[in-house]
Amino acid sequence: MTSDNSHDNLPDASGRSLFGTPKRLTAALAVLAVLTIGGGTAVAVLRDESSAAAGSVATSAASVGEGEGIWDAGTVHDITVDVDADAVADMIDVYQETSEKEWVEATVTIDGKTFERVGMRLKGNSSLRGLEDGADPAELPWLVRLDEFVEDQSLDGWTDFVIRSNSSETALNEAVALELLAEAGLASEHAVPTSFSVNGGDAQLRLVVQALDEQWEEENFTTEGILYKAEAGGDWSWRGTDPDAYDEIFDQETGEEDLTPLIELLDFVNNSTDAEFEEGLAERLDVEAFARYLAFQDLIGNFDDIDGPGNNSYLRYDAESGGFTVVAWDHNLAFGGSPGGGGRSFGGDGERPEGFEPPEGFDPSEGFEPPEGFEPPEGMEMPDGGARPGGMGFGGMGGRSNVLVERFTAVEKWDDLVTQAKTDLVASLYSSGVAEEVVDRWAGVLADHASDLVDPATVADEAQAIRDFVAEQE
Repeated sequence: MTSDNSHDNLPDASGRSLFGTPKRLTAALAVLAVLTIGGGTAVAVLRDESSAAAGSVATSAASVGEGEGIWDAGTVHDITVDVDADAVADMIDVYQETSEKEWVEATVTIDGKTFERVGMRLKGNSSLRGLEDGADPAELPWLVRLDEFVEDQSLDGWTDFVIRSNSSETALNEAVALELLAEAGLASEHAVPTSFSVNGGDAQLRLVVQALDEQWEEENFTTEGILYKAEAGGDWSWRGTDPDAYDEIFDQETGEEDLTPLIELLDFVNNSTDAEFEEGLAERLDVEAFARYLAFQDLIGNFDDIDGPGNNSYLRYDAESGGFTVVAWDHNLAFGGSPGGGGRSFGGDGERPEGFEPPEGFDPSEGFEPPEGFEPPEGMEMPDGGARPGGMGFGGMGGRSNVLVERFTAVEKWDDLVTQAKTDLVASLYSSGVAEEVVDRWAGVLADHASDLVDPATVADEAQAIRDFVAEQE
């Protein structure tokens, strides 16, 4: 896929950036995006000329229905894995030495259907910190790919499944966050509770979610486009026009290889003057959706987002409008979840993951004002005061700056847009009772169908922790 203006915003011979009006014109001023989620509730996000974001490019979201088959969230699914233990041990050794995530072959049975020569590799970053030899593979985060070694092998048309890590026993916090993300009118992923076991070992309750790949993109967007993933160790800097310079900071997930749209955006975000940025961003980014994204992440207390320690974000380029939208990913720290995938602490008084010592006064539900003398980890930056401009919780410990967030919230009208989006989302998601309904439904599924995997009392406690968090935001 080739951009129609591959040189419009790239530097001239002197190295200066050129920010003329892009050839890509803005999309229509009105768009109605309706997302239907697991609970069957439809939310319409209407943009018109009276909107604060009038004139912004609009991403073309599809209507996503209730999950079916493997993505039916009304039951607990079953995944069993048979894999060579030595191959897993070797894979862990390679990751410990090089941080490379190698594929291993496995036999995987999903809801009674067996697949041979399935690819499995580790999936995650912070959840893999401290990975040790002999780790129980049933507790590790995985990407399961049915067609990695066998062409066209799929289940209900799907090939990739992400076995998520969570510091809670139920993963209710991430499951609820993903449903509410869709309720907020933003692209989300289907998620299902799953009994997961490896080589005949004890089954673990795990949350399985969609991978952000071509199939997910086709379900969530109605136009052609390209999906880019921000790498955990990368940043949003502009590194010139050579695509190879971006290998370690962004990864293209869908579409024909083409980093030109991404490079143009990074050039603009990093090198435009303040006046150019304010005048031209809405022609390149769905600013209303981005404001809603920032408000939502703050509202669920998720500090591990676009400017968090994991650099968690995707960028989706819409080839029709020529604009981008930020796509959310990784919500296992929502609603006060604890950092680290191996501990069993969430929303209450349980123990923190081994070795984790939060700074005094740290509360992820409230954002983080760093105490006197606090020094962030090497390579991590904290904005002044530890908060997003406008008083929004920065997300605290281990967070780092993101140039798009900083410049976006420094523009008063867009900072106001974030504030208004948060007010609107409190009303539509929390005060309306929608969040409580989602919590009740998920907790009910676990209580009814997963009592052999998790104590119903634990389900009740962790569900109540989310309700309490929600109540504090109203």
